[in-house]
Amino acid sequence: MSGTIQILPEQLCNQIAAGEVVERPASVVKELLENALDAGATEITVEVEKGGRRLIRVVDNGHGMGKDDAFLCLERHATSKIRGADDLFALRTLGFRGEALPSIASVSRMLLRTHAAGEESGWEIYAEGGVIRRANAFGMPPGTTVEIRDLFFNTPARRKFLRKVETELGHIADLVTRLALAVPQVHFRLVHDGRTLVDAYRQSRLAERVGALLGRPLLADLLELDVDDGEGMRLSGFISQPAVQRATTGALHLYINHRYVRDRVVRHALLEGYRHVLPRGRYPVVVLFLELDPGRVDVNVHPTKDEVRFRDQRQVHDFIAEAVRRTLKSSSWLPESSSLHASVEEAPAIYGPEVNDVPRPLASPRDLRQEIQESLDTYARTHFPSPQPAVSTPASTAGTLTASVASPPLTPAAEAGFFSSLRLIGQYRNSYLVCQDGQDLILIDQHAAHERIGFERLRQQYRQGHIPSQALLFPVVIEVDFAEAEALRETLPHLERLGLIVEPFGGKSYVLKEIPQLLDTDQAEQLLRDLAAELRQIGQSTLAEDALEQVLILMACHGVIRANQALSPPQMTALLRDLDRVDFGAQCPHGRPVMVRQRLAEIEKLFKRS
Repeated sequence: MSGTIQILPEQLCNQIAAGEVVERPASVVKELLENALDAGATEITVEVEKGGRRLIRVVDNGHGMGKDDAFLCLERHATSKIRGADDLFALRTLGFRGEALPSIASVSRMLLRTHAAGEESGWEIYAEGGVIRRANAFGMPPGTTVEIRDLFFNTPARRKFLRKVETELGHIADLVTRLALAVPQVHFRLVHDGRTLVDAYRQSRLAERVGALLGRPLLADLLELDVDDGEGMRLSGFISQPAVQRATTGALHLYINHRYVRDRVVRHALLEGYRHVLPRGRYPVVVLFLELDPGRVDVNVHPTKDEVRFRDQRQVHDFIAEAVRRTLKSSSWLPESSSLHASVEEAPAIYGPEVNDVPRPLASPRDLRQEIQESLDTYARTHFPSPQPAVSTPASTAGTLTASVASPPLTPAAEAGFFSSLRLIGQYRNSYLVCQDGQDLILIDQHAAHERIGFERLRQQYRQGHIPSQALLFPVVIEVDFAEAEALRETLPHLERLGLIVEPFGGKSYVLKEIPQLLDTDQAEQLLRDLAAELRQIGQSTLAEDALEQVLILMACHGVIRANQALSPPQMTALLRDLDRVDFGAQCPHGRPVMVRQRLAEIEKLFKRS
């Protein structure tokens, strides 16, 4: 049977490509802005009407195009950005496919005006539905102007999928903001229905652009990051303190070689750096730029170029996660302190000289030790079969665990640590420590604080040794796909260190023989399947560690100071000093804040003082 396979008309090919590239008005703005930036523009104005439905106009002062290039740019796969296959792995431009302009022109009424520097005049080309209707010389300064009217006028089915004007405008504003953050040296303007929404002047520093677009109050809560791995990979930008959170991922501004991406590996690595300092379902505010050799990343894996593929994604993942974690750890991410060198000796005299004595362990009072022991006994009976070598309930071993949570810190305290240099005032409702930092009032949740201390110590103990495992009475045989099987095969030694004993069982099958004593047997099969799936996507997985750490969090929660529990001044002092000796002391392991600062100006405002 002949005539079954046909070559599609060029116009239909352009409309199919438009379906991949042009999803909504914001997609058009993205393609036109990227072309303007690649053309070396330093001033770009975006004008839209009715959320981009009626008009999108992008004006730039880039180098423009001559007559021949102006006509060629409307042909499919015509580009000045690449010449051969090797160029795909050395890309330093935002656009390169050569599909944007012909695809946009095929579903709109386009007016292109451009003038290359040194040419006698510019050129104006009008196309309707991808067909050029007229072309003539046109006088204008060097640069390019592209007008898009009546988007999707000839594809009404696509037009019906557009949202309300406010929604489409929001997508455009977000896009302009993201691109403006990437190039602070370029002036961006966004005008909607004659009203200026964004006017970001040229800035010499990223911090100035971040403050202008995201808000100067937010800038004060961001931490600057600049880390180089020594092998050509650099991560720079700003990350928020854990106290600054958002409910969605909309505040994650991630760039690879100054190209905005929504890559799952980069996002996973970023959130891994914030693990145990943010509540589940909450996200930080970040503006991060990853720079690496273009040959180590493939940006040609998605029509909109939002996703990339790394040559060694595990190395990139670990580098980002460690850089974020180290920045959060080293900065102390605490609100500004005006009395960092204050001493605990300034505590009220009513506490007497014992405030400055060498602190005793927090669990030293008999009633406190008994309460902690009861919690541990209850936890052990609930979660562990008897006998249990990892955490046993007899007094000899249980006392050891209790002491480990309340023992002197595992790491030496830095001199003049933030918490230990607070002026201790007292305890409020037997739950909160009241302290003073310069002129500010500090409230500290004693349970959350000690929970972080206990969790960090327990986690360090388990990381220093082999995690005890228990053999399954009936080993579980698990079938995975080929890619997941290969990923599991490479990570078997790592799983064994976590207490997961897994062996190949032929083909795509694996047998799970032992699991950590801290984990529930019923979840073993699902845990291994989830591990395999994440290993396939990300290149590594922290699910096993997450599961173990959730149990450690429960152990720390049960084995530490509770709310509504009176503490002596030495115990409160010891708690503050211990907070300086663990990482991420301003958040409990669940991500809740340990401390709250009330500034003097805010307190005076409550009392109507000027």
